[in-house]
Amino acid sequence: MNQEMNGVDTEIDQNHQENVQEKIDYVFKVVVIGDSAVGKTQILSRFTKNEFCFDSKSTIGVEFQTRTVIIKDKVIKAQIWDTAGQERYRAVTSAYYRGALGAMLVYDITKRPTFDHVARWVEELRAHADNSIVIMLIGNKADLVDLRAVPTEDAVEFAEEQGLFFSETSALSGDNVDGAFFRLLEEIYGVICKKSLECGNGNPHAADAITLRGSKIDGMSGTDLEISEMKKLSACSC
Repeated sequence: MNQEMNGVDTEIDQNHQENVQEKIDYVFKVVVIGDSAVGKTQILSRFTKNEFCFDSKSTIGVEFQTRTVIIKDKVIKAQIWDTAGQERYRAVTSAYYRGALGAMLVYDITKRPTFDHVARWVEELRAHADNSIVIMLIGNKADLVDLRAVPTEDAVEFAEEQGLFFSETSALSGDNVDGAFFRLLEEIYGVICKKSLECGNGNPHAADAITLRGSKIDGMSGTDLEISEMKKLSACSC
C-alpha cells in the first residue's frame, strides 16, 4: 500500500502553495545511495524538513522527498530518492538510478567498511545511470570526531581519482547538509546548461526538452520559500 504525507511551511498559505506548485520551473531527480545505516534517510530528512529522528528505522524499498525553493524568481524542485542500502534490495533500487541527474553517495566516517564499499556503489551507479550524472561523496556523522575511522584525506583522494565532489556532513547537527545539496544541484545545473547549448544552439528554452532540468542554486538559506513533501513507495517500514 502506498502511503503519502505532505508537509508545507507554516508561513505559506494554501493558495500560495497551490500557485507555487503550478509554476515549478525546473525539476531534478537525485538519488541518495550507500550502505545501510550510514544516515541516508536522516540526511534527506534534514535537508527537506530540517528534522532529525532519533528513532529512525531502516528504510524498506524506496522513498522520495522533495524540496522546492524560489531563487531569483525561479521555482526549483529537487526530487530526492532514498534507495535502501541493504544488500537484498539492491536489485530493486537499481531501476531508480535511471533518469537521475545527480547522486549523493553516503558513507559513515565511523565505519570503515561503509567507505570501502563506496567504489562498488560508484561502479553500480555508473552502470545504471546516465554518464553525465553528477556524484557527491558524503562522509556523514562528522560530529562523531572521537569515533572517526575514515580519515578525510582518504575520501578526498578517492573523490579526486573518481571525479566526484566531496563533503563531510552531520545529519544530527545539520552541518554542511544544505551546502552539500546546493553544490550538487548547482553542478547539475551546469550540466543542464551545457546540454541546452548543445541541443539548442544557445536557445535558453532548449532545456525544456529535457525531462529533468534545473536552475542554479546560489548558496542560499532557504528562507525565500520552501515546500517539503514525502512519498513512501514501499510496502512498509520496520
